[in-house]
This record gives sequence, C-alpha cells and structure tokens, in this order.
Amino acid sequence: MKKLIIFPIYFFITLAAFCQSLEKDNLLGLHVIDVKLNPGVTMDQFKSFFVNEVLPVYEKQWIGLKGHLVKSVRGEYKDKFAIIWVFANEPTRDFYFNETGPNQRELDALDKVKPIEAKLKEKYGTYTVHYQDDWVVQK
Repeated sequence: MKKLIIFPIYFFITLAAFCQSLEKDNLLGLHVIDVKLNPGVTMDQFKSFFVNEVLPVYEKQWIGLKGHLVKSVRGEYKDKFAIIWVFANEPTRDFYFNETGPNQRELDALDKVKPIEAKLKEKYGTYTVHYQDDWVVQK
C-alpha cells in the first residue's frame, strides 16, 4: 500500500523537475561568485540558506526573475559557484537597467534585499560577485 502512494508522488515530482526548461528569448545572466565562510560554517549551510532564503527574496523583488545557484565541476572555474539569473526576456531585464546601469527600480529592489543579505553575512558568510555576460536563448 505504501508503494502505491509513494510511486505516484515520486513520478509527478520527477516529471515536474524535467518539465522546467528555458524558453526562446529568456535572458540569462551569469555571475561567478567567491564565497568566504564565517568560522564554523560549512559550505552546505551557506548553500542551503542561499537557495532557500536569499534567492526567493530576490525573485520576489524582481518581476520575471528566477535564480539558480550552480557549481562548476571542471574547467577554468572548477569548484566555483555561480548564480544564473533567468529573466523572461530582455525587456524584463531592461525594466531594471538602462544603458548606463541600474535604474531606480533596480536600486529600490536592491534596498529590499539588504535585510536577507545582512542575515546571510552575519550567520554564514559573504560572497563577491563577478559579472560575466548576459545571454539570450535563441531556440
């Protein structure tokens, strides 16, 4: 009986995970990060807080934004982390940025995430962002 209940749940969770994909015109921003942990804090603790607490606050403040924490497994950035920001499209990103940089909407959103960033810094550590490039999905 237990297997009859668990299998459908597992099936739908797995199906939902594979149904998420990039769409044409999504804009991807890649930001490599350097993490400096506080004493006694593990990387797993930092990652858990970042994924479960920090990213959702960012997603709430920026319309049409989804964040993903990723880790490189080989190459130049082996064992480094990055954040992939996915905007619905370029106009969605441009809602927060103009040709010279952030606009007032971006600055206002950044102010609203300061408390969760302060909590991250106090309890777990800091991270430095190295902006790479923006990419637009073609197909």
